[in-house]
Amino acid sequence: MQGPKAPKNPEKKRPYFYIMREKEIFSSRQEDGTGIQYIYESDGRLINSAQIAGNVTDKEELKLLETVEGFGKLVHSIGIFVETENPEEEIEFIFQIYGKNDLYGGGTNLKTKLKGDGMEYKILLSEYQWTEDDNIPGQIKFIFQTPEIMGKASVKLYLNDGYDAPEQIEDETVNINSEQYSQMVRSSLLSMGNTFRIQKAIQKAKSGKPVTLAYIGGSITQGAGATPIHTECYAYKSWKMFQKKFAIKENVKFIKAGVGGTPSELGMLRFERDVLRENEQPDIIVIEFAVNDEGDETKGDCYESLVRKALKLPWKPAVILLFSVFANDWNLQERLMPVGLRYDLPMVSIKDAVVPQFKNKEKQSITKNQFFYDMFHPSNFGHTIMADCLSYFFERCEETKGLRKNKFVTGIFDEETLERRLLETPVIGNSFESVHLIDKKDSYVGAKIDEGGFVHCDKELQCVEIDDSLMTVPEFPHNWMYNGDSPENAYFEMKISCKALLLIFKDSGETNVGKADVWVDTEYCLCADPHINNWLHCNAVILFNEKETKEHIVRIEIPKEEREKCFTILGFGYVK
Repeated sequence: MQGPKAPKNPEKKRPYFYIMREKEIFSSRQEDGTGIQYIYESDGRLINSAQIAGNVTDKEELKLLETVEGFGKLVHSIGIFVETENPEEEIEFIFQIYGKNDLYGGGTNLKTKLKGDGMEYKILLSEYQWTEDDNIPGQIKFIFQTPEIMGKASVKLYLNDGYDAPEQIEDETVNINSEQYSQMVRSSLLSMGNTFRIQKAIQKAKSGKPVTLAYIGGSITQGAGATPIHTECYAYKSWKMFQKKFAIKENVKFIKAGVGGTPSELGMLRFERDVLRENEQPDIIVIEFAVNDEGDETKGDCYESLVRKALKLPWKPAVILLFSVFANDWNLQERLMPVGLRYDLPMVSIKDAVVPQFKNKEKQSITKNQFFYDMFHPSNFGHTIMADCLSYFFERCEETKGLRKNKFVTGIFDEETLERRLLETPVIGNSFESVHLIDKKDSYVGAKIDEGGFVHCDKELQCVEIDDSLMTVPEFPHNWMYNGDSPENAYFEMKISCKALLLIFKDSGETNVGKADVWVDTEYCLCADPHINNWLHCNAVILFNEKETKEHIVRIEIPKEEREKCFTILGFGYVK
């Protein structure tokens, strides 16, 4: 066999650390027939990836990962490994730098083509000329020629001279049959609560009658970090476990209504449309907002309003509070737990399950690198643990037959007990318990609308996978959009009779999207700026919350300097 005419000298051995290590990836189908997997590295994610996957503790090196200048100073090259069932699978890897002015189009794309053979492919940063618009490390893309296939990927950052990396320690295999794993799962049960409604649903399933499990929350409930997202997410897995354990046939229905980046402030507005839909009557509702509600303006009022809204439905469903956790060991369960105690609700804490064992190496069942896909979302293993924690609660319900045994009190409870609790003063608030949605589809007789220049319908919306489908569905498709074509008519006005009102508008990182000023009764209220969050998602803000119902005039107007840009009103939430 003839060799190369000019073989290269061996490369200098360089220190490196992982930012991805043996992570599952899935090629989600695109319109052109290819598949793609995104991994976001902005907003501190790259630093967190270096800490968790690469064991990096050097503050100077972590700081350099914040900007493109620092990244170029620290990183010599990028090593990529992808393994798929077909070693000949062709894949394009892109490490995209976000731009200062043009977020998605102004930065450099560091890229290479590779195969799914598990071999290492490298990108040398010295071969790239950075653009003037380069700002921060943005996202990683794996683009596959074949859609809907699984793979495992690892990404290393090799360092320039003068920098060092810690030893890269491989994770041990997770033993789900060990006593340590079982103890971790048992630790998640923060409170059994009043299991009367859960028992009714279990008995209903056992008798062969239709039962529906519904899940509402943020991106973790949507399935972020799970690959593929529709069957590896905790919601799907826990539903399958419930069906396998309690159903005598295929009589348990599944509703998944998770939307990334949304707190209960938006969840309470989505509840009727996304969970109840046309005529759904879920028997069990899992609410997961413990890592999303930092952005809740009411600091818990919206959350308790949502919980009460669900509990007071005519068919009396069971409600479970699920507290997920971020990679920095943070969640809001201390704020939200009093709501569960007030109404004797079951509470399952993923934080209580995994965080103590992260810190105790001798009793560790799973590492942070194994549990988390990124700093916010669980991996497939993480989603499995979340599902196992919910399944353990359901098993305990069957064992106790209505007895409540938890860290707080012990007793026997029934429907009347819960009804009495619902008559008590809310522990945080219930200002939005009766909130309803207004958009172009769902109107309100107490509202008169002058669309002004907001006559278009935005099609570029946040889309999510619902239920057990990979197909994405747009959020708030019945919207009002100003597209910059009528600067003399750049307003939207609504006369409405209510005591509380929320505006839902579209966030975006695109340069053709502008701001809007909001006025209530001729007084300036706020500036709705889609670029504060700077990515495509739905943003709910409170315009007013008063004790009495009155007539108000709300005017949304595009400032003169922004009138060539677009702005989208996704809808409103009102309380009569």
